[in-house]
Amino acid sequence: MNTYGLNVEATVENLTPVMAFLEEHLEEAGCPLKTQMQITVAAEEIYVNIAHYAYAPGTGEAAVRLEITDDPAAASITFIDCGVPFDPLKKPDPDVSLSAEEREIGGLGIYMTKKTMDKVQYEYADGKNVLTMMKRF
Repeated sequence: MNTYGLNVEATVENLTPVMAFLEEHLEEAGCPLKTQMQITVAAEEIYVNIAHYAYAPGTGEAAVRLEITDDPAAASITFIDCGVPFDPLKKPDPDVSLSAEEREIGGLGIYMTKKTMDKVQYEYADGKNVLTMMKRF
């Protein structure tokens, strides 16, 4: 197992270094491009939510941890922040049978994350939001 970490100020401006960090290590691990794209889209959704809401109206730190295993080949990405406790997995899934105009705003990104990742879990522990998502490749 290989483990990598990155700590950044939880701002939208730091999305680029977070994505570069994930893409670099996923590529090194031989993660297929399609799977990399699914992981990075989900990671972008989670990180942007932290940047927008965890510390609003102020800011704070976000930690991103990446673990890559060989057998089975998988990537686990953990996002940790000390912001307002919030479990995005408790939000009801949007009714995707409705048109975009009929649907309530929000929630689609978390829904897509849950659908594309093999596992997504959240816990609030020691004053921290900890969201982990895993994808086999």
